[in-house]
Amino acid sequence: MTTKIPVTIEGNLTGDPEHSASESGNEYARFTVAVNDRRLNDMTGLWEDAGTVFHRVVVFNQQSRNVATSLRKGDSVIVAGDLRFGSYVDKETGNTRETRDIVADNVGASLKFASVAVERAPKANGPAADRSATGPVAAPVSSTGAEVAR
Repeated sequence: MTTKIPVTIEGNLTGDPEHSASESGNEYARFTVAVNDRRLNDMTGLWEDAGTVFHRVVVFNQQSRNVATSLRKGDSVIVAGDLRFGSYVDKETGNTRETRDIVADNVGASLKFASVAVERAPKANGPAADRSATGPVAAPVSSTGAEVAR
C-alpha cells in the first residue's frame, strides 16, 4: 500500500542523476536532493544551518532524459510531485522496510543563484520530432499545380 502527498521542495543535488530504463522500456532518472533548513538566531542575528533532509526523487519519460543531460551534482533544483510512502521486505534480513520517495511531475533548475539557457524539446514523436531525419517530403497538391482526374 502506498500513500501519496503532494509536495514541492527546493534543494541541491547530492550527485549526478542516474538515467536508466525499466525492463518494460520506461525511462526514468533517480537523484537525491538535500534540503537545508536555515534559521535566524535571535541572539546573534545571524543565519544558522539547522539540519539537512535528504529526499530521493524519481522522474520518468522525456523529462528523465532532460534531467540527466541538464543537471549535475550541486545544482539547485525545485521539484514538484507526490511524496509516496511504501514498504518492502529486505531480501537479506527478511525485515519489513519503509521507503519515502518523491515521484516528480516537474523538475527545474532553481534560478535563485544561477541562470540557465532554455532549449526547447520537440513535443511531437516520430520524424517530425527529429530535425535530422531525412526522407521524402510531399508538397500539397495546391502548390504543385497538379489536378485530380475525375
